[in-house]
Amino acid sequence: MSTDVPRASDPTQVDPSSQPGPDGGAAELDETLLGGPRAHSLESMAEQTGLGRDFLRSYWRALGLPVTGSDEETFTEDDAQALREIADFAEAEGLSSRSLTTLVRSVGHTTERLALWQAEALVEHMAFRNDLDDTSARLLVLDRLPSLAPVLEAQLVHAWRRQLAALAGRWSVEFSGARAVDDSGHGELPLPRAVGFADIVSFTTRTASLRSSELSDFVSDFEAGARDVVTSAGGRVVKTIGDAVLFIADDVHAGAEVALGLATEGRDMAGVDVPPVRVSLVWGRVLSRFGDVFGPSVNLAARLTDEADPGTVLLDPATAALLAGDARFALTARAPREVQGLGTIAPVQLQRAYTPEL
Repeated sequence: MSTDVPRASDPTQVDPSSQPGPDGGAAELDETLLGGPRAHSLESMAEQTGLGRDFLRSYWRALGLPVTGSDEETFTEDDAQALREIADFAEAEGLSSRSLTTLVRSVGHTTERLALWQAEALVEHMAFRNDLDDTSARLLVLDRLPSLAPVLEAQLVHAWRRQLAALAGRWSVEFSGARAVDDSGHGELPLPRAVGFADIVSFTTRTASLRSSELSDFVSDFEAGARDVVTSAGGRVVKTIGDAVLFIADDVHAGAEVALGLATEGRDMAGVDVPPVRVSLVWGRVLSRFGDVFGPSVNLAARLTDEADPGTVLLDPATAALLAGDARFALTARAPREVQGLGTIAPVQLQRAYTPEL
């Protein structure tokens, strides 16, 4: 994707008069980003919205923002509108306090990480493009935020709609003809999924001597490369955990393609410096909550990753049995071994089947 866009003027120079400081620049920036001044205290917000103080406090905490004193002007008119809308939504849908908190927390947690991720990416860009030190780059980002924020906001809404539509499409295919078999909320975990991890080999050793910019490039390249492999093979990244990626796929064959793609990434690409990874894959039922997945298969996949050699994929025997009839794959049993917390497991190595060139 090209990053060269037409510019009416050169925005790379920091304007000291516009920087946050005692002259009120910070307040002006805050008002611009929030769409208006902080004109309401907790008390006046409760009066204006007709919502209880406990509701306001719990919403703000779930959003991940500090709850200030009752008399301090913290809230804007946009805050009042958002609070009224979520309260009306909760009432119309009959949401429990727990469900409402989960929905609000999902937004707060995701956008907190998103804002930091995007801001740091902009700092890195400004520093590199303009040969600035870290502090100057951050000041330049602050100077540019009013013009950059609307674009980022529009991209957020667009991406959320696309992701929600993609989720709805997957659910329509998976569940359109299904019947509920357990209305009690108990019993087996609801979602059959292929779950796997890809873990960078010797991450600590490889990164110990890197400067901050080099470490940033290393982590960014790994995460971006892993996401590209997972997505192109039909899987989805659940999360990155430092030096590891947790991924899922809706069927075991797609999961195998993801796992093999991660294990061989860089090996088949000339001039690409991709660190070797250990990969696992387990088919099983999982619980999906908070944008994460849970269950015994997730735990097993994590342990199998620790047992894998660099550049290889390990499966459990049950998952290997599901792939045994697929001519695209080759399976090799490995020696049983003791794994703490799981007892003896007999891993199976997954490889691509040999296909002679014609």
